[in-house]
Amino acid sequence: MFERGSPPRGVYLVESGQVRLLVELSRGSPKLLEIAGPGCVLGLSETMSGENHKLTAEAADRTQAAFIPRQDLLHFLRDHHEYCLDVVRILSEDLHVLYNKFRATDPATPRRRTGRNSRTA
Repeated sequence: MFERGSPPRGVYLVESGQVRLLVELSRGSPKLLEIAGPGCVLGLSETMSGENHKLTAEAADRTQAAFIPRQDLLHFLRDHHEYCLDVVRILSEDLHVLYNKFRATDPATPRRRTGRNSRTA
């Protein structure tokens, strides 16, 4: 679907099957970070920011995904502001998931309290 370091062409919505998300931690072979399934939106952060992809996404056999070109998505969001908060929510959820994944792999990561009804994150 896309490779680490490539410019964003748009977003992918996984409709069926699985997509392997690979990260290169050091100059070696990529490591499996996560497997994305139906309902996952891939490449949204890079599509919105214009930055190159930080991960590689490889679709498994028989995976189907809808593709929305970057310019079409940006044009749609300019015309339909009501969906911008949905994009912010998705990006925020993705950030929290990644934070928790990396925190779980590194016990030295500081824990912080957030929000009014906060629990230890």
